[in-house]
Amino acid sequence: MNQLTTSDEPAEVAEFVDVMIDELHLVDAIRSPEVEAALRRVPRWRFAPGIPLAQVYDPEVAVITKRDAHGVAISSISAPRIQAFMLEQASIAPGMRVLEIGSGGFNAALIAELVGADGHVTTMDVDAEVTAKASEFLRAAGYDRVEVVCGDAYVDLPGDGIWDRIIVTVGAWDIPPVWTDRLAEDGRIIVPLRMRGITRSLALEPLGDSGLTTMSAEVCGFVQMQGDGCHEEDLWMLRGPEIGLRFDDLNAPDMTGLDGVLSTQRRVLWTGVLIKAQVPFDSLELLAAARLPHSCLLAVAGTAGQGLLTHNDERRFRVAHVHDKAFAYLVTRPLSDGQFEFGAAAFGAADAADQAAALLAYQIRDWDARRSASADDPDITIWPASTPVDNMPAGVVLDKQHRRIVLSWPSSTKPSA
Repeated sequence: MNQLTTSDEPAEVAEFVDVMIDELHLVDAIRSPEVEAALRRVPRWRFAPGIPLAQVYDPEVAVITKRDAHGVAISSISAPRIQAFMLEQASIAPGMRVLEIGSGGFNAALIAELVGADGHVTTMDVDAEVTAKASEFLRAAGYDRVEVVCGDAYVDLPGDGIWDRIIVTVGAWDIPPVWTDRLAEDGRIIVPLRMRGITRSLALEPLGDSGLTTMSAEVCGFVQMQGDGCHEEDLWMLRGPEIGLRFDDLNAPDMTGLDGVLSTQRRVLWTGVLIKAQVPFDSLELLAAARLPHSCLLAVAGTAGQGLLTHNDERRFRVAHVHDKAFAYLVTRPLSDGQFEFGAAAFGAADAADQAAALLAYQIRDWDARRSASADDPDITIWPASTPVDNMPAGVVLDKQHRRIVLSWPSSTKPSA
């Protein structure tokens, strides 16, 4: 792509790049020499002017490039780890036509390296300020062949051609028909998709005439899509602006029964399920969020929940759900042997709180049994919204505007909404 090599590159860049690449290998984010070569070749620092190099090249740090009037990040350069594994998910080959949805410039330059001189890259964003900066950065870095388009990709895609790969670099709540309509028969969509508030980067390929099947899923987080694809969560406050519950999939029940719920006695059901420090349990979050009908995420401002939501050395986590006139959420407590025990804490009327805790505890224990059998990750398929249940695999169905998402764990029964 005729990358420019100029004398203004800071002397420390090469060392920062080497350290970043080594760390990305350690976490298995880089899996191919092609992705490594692209990350080495594209000058990430050029796309984040004024940002310290240690931050620019930190594998886990996203560089925020724009915030809204409330200080919420609405555009960023994703963390190198996330960019690396999404490019690996995409499996881009020379000569491909690739569309990136959500622009910043750097990731488009990486894609340009992967498609080579015979390929074509378009990067698209709904924000004219973002695309203007992306164009400027791409030109300065020598990637002027990348096409930059300002528009809402949720509504329409540029041109009239077919795309071999569509890579979405903003958090999506749904998958609009235009993405699959313009995808090659052997194409692939990479999209960070929210499911009950839990986001996974899904590598999707066409399945039959109308569905999509997931080739891989990676834990990630992204700024929310703007424009027509924006989907706001329902936020119910339990105590002032400090403690609330966020519902993402239009699954909030009647919340009037939770008025004053935090003034009730907290109940905790410890499950006997143990985990070591630093061991991930993301699959537990997804399982509980999908299977509990009124699942939500606990939202707490700062230290507001200390002494109320947690006691002593406990830790609370975001997975929660509402049952009747109570809600329950995930907690852990440290044990003397260095392990941690999972529990379900609950507030509400006594019987309802006990039931809410028991329902969450069941999911924790079922997850523990499944992880022992390496069966804790679901198969994820995606179907048009009009697809009847009998025409989809067995599993839990999450309904969106345009799609029905089915999460299928081994031994699951017919789908339940």
